Amino acid sequence: MTTSTPETIPAGYWKDARGSLVPEAKVKPIDKLRDQLVRDLVAKAKHNNTQLRKFKLDTMQEVAALVETSMEQYGVKSGGEKGNVTLYSFDGKYKVVRQMQEHITFGEQLQAAKTLIDQCVTRWAAGADDNIKALVNHAFQTDSQGKINTGRVLGLRRLEIKDEDWQQAMQAIADSMQTTGTKPYVRFYERNDSTGAYDPITLDLAAV
Repeated sequence: MTTSTPETIPAGYWKDARGSLVPEAKVKPIDKLRDQLVRDLVAKAKHNNTQLRKFKLDTMQEVAALVETSMEQYGVKSGGEKGNVTLYSFDGKYKVVRQMQEHITFGEQLQAAKTLIDQCVTRWAAGADDNIKALVNHAFQTDSQGKINTGRVLGLRRLEIKDEDWQQAMQAIADSMQTTGTKPYVRFYERNDSTGAYDPITLDLAAV
């Protein structure tokens, strides 16, 4: 395994974004000030990122331990890190929500579903209304990375349409669904005494 060695910049020079060496005397004071600010802020961001990662891990472990302790009261042994759970403070002022979100992708069967749905739309609309087909095409649009929006496709399955081709298409969608991973989220809320609603305590834990 090869290891990279830190790049050494000669004394009295700065390296610019293109990799060129610039004499320090040629670097404008405002550029030096900007560079120092960015480096200071990024250092703080990295520190906070590390702290948030640790906080998230500690929170997930503590919630899992409580869930396991609670279930043991009934003689049930369970992996405390699985499933969604909401915990409330005794007075109901605060709540902590742990959510395990599955990442869903679609297999090649989705192409069969799209073909079957197109056949349904063509038969129903008889070429008279392109708006219906536009709605279906919207559900199967991909983003800049070529990924299909899971929510839009799954939204088609919630439509109550009694048609044999449509039902077969919905089955193709179901068969194409693959769970490729699960990501844990934890969120914190405080009850608003005026409205009774729970307002989120904003922490960007979902991104760490």
